[in-house]
Amino acid sequence: MKAILALEDGRTFEGISFGAKGTTSGEICFNTSMSGYQEVVTDPSYRGQIVAMTYPEIGNYGINELDQESSQPHIRGFVIGELCETPSSWRATGSLQDYFSQHGILGIQDIDTRALTKHLRSRGAMRACISTEADAAQAIRTAQESPPMAGSDFVKEVSTPEPFLWQGESREWTIPNACTGQVGNYLPLPPVQHRIVAFDFGIKYNILRRLRQAGFEVEVLPARSSAADVLARNPDGIFLSNGPGDPAALDSIHEQTRLLIGKKPIFGICLGNQILGHAFGGKTFKLKFGHRGGNQPVKDLRSGKISITSQNHGFAVDPDSLPSNVEVTHINLNDETVEGMRHKDHPVFSVQYHPEAAPGPNDASYFFREFAEMIAQCK
Repeated sequence: MKAILALEDGRTFEGISFGAKGTTSGEICFNTSMSGYQEVVTDPSYRGQIVAMTYPEIGNYGINELDQESSQPHIRGFVIGELCETPSSWRATGSLQDYFSQHGILGIQDIDTRALTKHLRSRGAMRACISTEADAAQAIRTAQESPPMAGSDFVKEVSTPEPFLWQGESREWTIPNACTGQVGNYLPLPPVQHRIVAFDFGIKYNILRRLRQAGFEVEVLPARSSAADVLARNPDGIFLSNGPGDPAALDSIHEQTRLLIGKKPIFGICLGNQILGHAFGGKTFKLKFGHRGGNQPVKDLRSGKISITSQNHGFAVDPDSLPSNVEVTHINLNDETVEGMRHKDHPVFSVQYHPEAAPGPNDASYFFREFAEMIAQCK
C-alpha cells in the first residue's frame, strides 16, 4: 500500500507502507547505526518519535525476544530505505513486518533516507506524519498540529508503575570455546556486591543487565519516587536512567534528585545526566538534530582518551549554566557539547551517552565498574 511521509515544513516523501496502516505523527529524527534496529524500536527513549534509519536495508536478521530493550516498541513510526521481507538468522523468531503489524507500528519504506537525513541536518529535527490514508496536504497539517518535543513529558508514559527487583536474564552471551574451557552460551554472573536502586525514566534492559554483570542487585523504582522513599531503602547507590522527552519538563524529578546529592553515590546515563544537570542548578537546551547512532566520538578531558560511543538524545546540558563545583569531564568531538560530568564535592557522576550500548560499541562499558568502585570506597 502506498504511504506518505510529510514534514511540518511542507516537504513530503512517497513510499510503501509496512506493518500497521493508518496515520501517526511525532518528531522525526535519524539514527546512523548499521545494525540494532530492534533495540532502537524498543528503546523507551524514542517515545513520541518517528525514527529514520540511514542504513539502506533493515529487517535482514528479523526479530527475537532476547534483543528487546523493553517489553514493547515505543516509536511512533519507522522510516527506511528497503525492508528485508525474508530475514535470515538462526536467532530470529519473526519478521519486522509481522512485529510492527502485531504492535500497531506504522512503517514506510522506499524512502530516500539520504535526502531525508540531509534535510533534517540542514533544517533540524521537526514534527512529521506517516499516513496510508491522508493526502499530502492533510499529512502536512497533521505534522504541524502534533505536539512539539520541547516541553513534553513522556517519562510518565514509560516508567514502571510499581517498584520491582530486576531478575531478567543478565548473563553475557558468548560463543563456546573448547580451548579456554568455556562451555554453553552464557558467562556466569558474579556474586552480588552492592544493592542499588534505579530510577526508571525509561530504562533499557541492557542497562539492567550491565549493572547485574557488574555485581549490582537492582531495585527499579517509578520515575517520581521521592527522595525520602529512596533513602528509606538505604541502598548502597542510586542510578538515574535514560528516558524520553524534554528534561526541562521534569521539575519534580529535579527537586527529588537534588535532595539525594551527597546522601548516596549517584550514577546517571543520558536523561539521567540531564536531570543531574538541572539538579545541580544548570539548564538544558535542544540540539538541532540530536545525536543518534553508534559512531559518536567522545573525549575524556581528564585523560585525553577518545571513545566511540552509542548515543540517543535530542537535548544537552548547557556547560555555562553549571556551578563551579561541577566539572565537565567529557565532550562530543563533533560539536563540543557536554557528554559527561562529575561533582567535585560528592560521589556523583554521569555520562550523556550509553556505555551499555545495545546497539553500538562497548568502549565505555567500564563506567559500570567505576560505579561499583565508587560505592565500595564510600561504604
